[in-house]
Amino acid sequence: MANLLAIDTSTDACSVALLHQGEISECHEIIPRQHSQRLFGMLAELLPSGRLREQGIDAICYGEGPGSFTGLRVCASAVQGLCFANRLPAVPVSTLEAQAHAALREGLVSSGDTILSTLDAQIGELYWCRFRVDGAELVALDVAAVCKPGAMAAAGQGAMVAVGSGLNHLAALPSELRSRLSHCYADLLPRARDQFPVALAKLARGQVQSAEAVCPVYVRDEISWKKLSEQGKPA
Repeated sequence: MANLLAIDTSTDACSVALLHQGEISECHEIIPRQHSQRLFGMLAELLPSGRLREQGIDAICYGEGPGSFTGLRVCASAVQGLCFANRLPAVPVSTLEAQAHAALREGLVSSGDTILSTLDAQIGELYWCRFRVDGAELVALDVAAVCKPGAMAAAGQGAMVAVGSGLNHLAALPSELRSRLSHCYADLLPRARDQFPVALAKLARGQVQSAEAVCPVYVRDEISWKKLSEQGKPA
């Protein structure tokens, strides 16, 4: 099994996890607007020397988004720097998918269930995507989207388990959609450790990025991010 470092700063949580020889260790703290101050301290706690390749790390996975604009930029900048300095590939993981894996790991859903993974997008909107649980795997049923709560119309029929901070807008969701939510877990947040199932599968398929290609996924079309080669920095 590959050894992976995972980073997520897409929400109020600052989350770092290490998968090494099959064992997981993590640092996970709810620290709104303090990600940049705390992130590298967390990394030092998990990997004291800072030399990732020497400690057996094969790749760095990260929460690519959607999520907080500032948080996603903090994460992408850190991952770019770490990958470049350590000559390691990056593996992007959807924050909505990682959050759905958190629900599966915590036993909130089981095989055959449909998960509605949501995040509060602020300014009266939410990010969302549905996933079907297939054993220990998740199958995305949608492309991640953002909308006003009242405009949300998840396709399909049947019950769903809803998770994530987007449920702050629960009362504003269409009544037909609310009637399909069998359980709601608004306090669930993405954790770095829940990137590992997705990242391992992507790594096995060769779906990796160079440092230069690391880029947040905002979902919103009007937001842009400059990659390393566009920032005037050496590749």
